[in-house]
Amino acid sequence: MFGDVNLQDAGINGGEYGAGAGGWPTVRYFNAQTGYKGAPYKQKTSKSMCDELGDMEYMRAYIDEQGKKPCNVNDLADCSDKDKTFIDNWKVRSGADISAEITRLEKLATGKAKPDIQAWIKQRIFLLKELGKIVKSEL
Repeated sequence: MFGDVNLQDAGINGGEYGAGAGGWPTVRYFNAQTGYKGAPYKQKTSKSMCDELGDMEYMRAYIDEQGKKPCNVNDLADCSDKDKTFIDNWKVRSGADISAEITRLEKLATGKAKPDIQAWIKQRIFLLKELGKIVKSEL
């Protein structure tokens, strides 16, 4: 689903969504992994945002990239090999171990890291929270 907000009427400039930061338009995506805060679109070219996403090839790639199903720890069909290895290593751990790792990763997530490393940190947090739900339901 796509939507758009007229910032002149809605008045949410700046703030946690970073509306207007880096120019217009401000493009964000929201899914199970990003939660309500969402995540910003990361440009792939040096073109302006409207020119880049006005190109159907880039817009389609963005939709395909962000519209994919998240990895499900109960059904690994949509998981990458990296996700599967991580899940296999953590599904045998205790709830306390999982909670401790989530806390550690959340601290790392607030620091500065390359975008791909930051994405992997967030992915691991998401997967661990899903595994934590399973551990709690088994108690």
